[in-house]
Amino acid sequence: MLSNLTLPNLVRKILQATVYDVAIRTDLDKAPKLSKRFDNDIRFKREDLQPVFSFKLRGAYNKISQLTDDEKSRGVICASAGNHAQGVAFSASRLNLNNVIVMPTTTPDIKVDAVKALGGNVVLHGDSFDVANAYAKQRSEDEGLTYIAPYDDEDVIAGQGTIALELNQQWRDMEYLFVAVGGGGLISGVAAFLGEVAPHVKVVAIEPEQAACLKLALETGERGRLPQVGLFVDGVAVAQLGEIPNKVVRLQKSDDSGAIVEPHVVTCNNDEVCAAVKDVFEESRSIVEPAGALAVAGMKKYIKAHQLQGKKCVAIVCGANMNFDRLRYIAERTEIGEKKEAIFAVTIPEKTGAFLNFCRDLHGRNITEFNYRARSQHSPDSNEPASIFVGIGLKDGEVERQTIGNQLNENGYHAFDLTDDEVAKTHIRYLIGGHAGIKNEHLFRVRFPERPGALLNFLEKLGTDFNITLFHYRNHGAAEGRVLVGLQASTNSSRTLPDALHDIGYDCEEITDNAGYQLFLK
Repeated sequence: MLSNLTLPNLVRKILQATVYDVAIRTDLDKAPKLSKRFDNDIRFKREDLQPVFSFKLRGAYNKISQLTDDEKSRGVICASAGNHAQGVAFSASRLNLNNVIVMPTTTPDIKVDAVKALGGNVVLHGDSFDVANAYAKQRSEDEGLTYIAPYDDEDVIAGQGTIALELNQQWRDMEYLFVAVGGGGLISGVAAFLGEVAPHVKVVAIEPEQAACLKLALETGERGRLPQVGLFVDGVAVAQLGEIPNKVVRLQKSDDSGAIVEPHVVTCNNDEVCAAVKDVFEESRSIVEPAGALAVAGMKKYIKAHQLQGKKCVAIVCGANMNFDRLRYIAERTEIGEKKEAIFAVTIPEKTGAFLNFCRDLHGRNITEFNYRARSQHSPDSNEPASIFVGIGLKDGEVERQTIGNQLNENGYHAFDLTDDEVAKTHIRYLIGGHAGIKNEHLFRVRFPERPGALLNFLEKLGTDFNITLFHYRNHGAAEGRVLVGLQASTNSSRTLPDALHDIGYDCEEITDNAGYQLFLK
């Protein structure tokens, strides 16, 4: 199949796709606020408006509708914890086909219930997508069910490619298209069509920093597998680019001007994605999921990096299946992602009036957050320094952030910029209350699977050899829990801390040297 893969063949499949039995021709909305801010004509392709709130319906239905009568009679199966599951469930239900939707046991109830409501027969299996996917493939072989791949299938890719068909009809003058990338089904579909029909359009891939499998493939020349992926942008949290998408993105444009996908992938951090969620809300009053806003986040970075002006740009807003409990995290991170807030740890004199003097030295800048606790062993008039955790509003982004740090140090303070410190933003800011003075304490960042019994499993395997001296956890609506834990080995322990944590099997990293921990908690 791969040896016959060409742009004309893919375009033919796109033109013959049967998506409109269930999918809608989504709007191409203007984004006036972003257009004015970035001095470009910016528009959103609103795939969040599909019946299942995601573009995934296009590919799933196109694949399922073209199965043979025999294949349809035996039913379909897929593995997914998100939008692909809903697309397959909706499509199979519309065609009255037996279906099995395998979802990891860690899948939030809101997603399981959504798939069931669309007619999906949900089976919960395994604590990760890889385990669920292997199970689905095995059942496909054992029971004769047709496995519906989320992205590594030409018919699925062709279904996603109908987005480019619509875009070419809606705005022929489009110059840049920004596309979120997970396994590569969406970008390979739209790039294949535009590469053949509108090769002047630059297709730019956008990935999360913690799940950049396309970037890895382009830089190494191999379809490698990431050792781990971040799950915040869960709609594109894929460890390895699909085999067919890997081939497609390396094809050449019909005018021989280069690859159909621009070779430099834009990557975004979680804060930048959170800011983009807010951007979409302010333009449309719609709340999209992190993956749905990823293309907008990458578009903003690309425009700034390449100093684009007066260009016609489209970002595909690809999904809106948001977990409501994730909004708290997004709201907290938006200002940092928009470069409108900086986080600092600052040492100030432990004496009356020090806070007043500190505020004066900020020269009228807005304080957005302030955390401080007096040390019990010092009197209010002690000259010993105190550490404060402070958020400061910015008007001039990175430049002002650097200026503030320099000015504070020049004024005699010791300022540590924690704006990019994930531990400080996720944990430290909520734990400030004084130093415990515990000897031989080691600090670890641990990723717990977000499922019942995960904490009990951690404690039982840790045993009684180690004293837990600190524990902080906050649910962010993802499939993993982010835990900060302090541990102290007992004198009679026969195991080392690293060995004990390795035996538990959770992803773990020692961060005892973290600046925020040293200043506020050690």
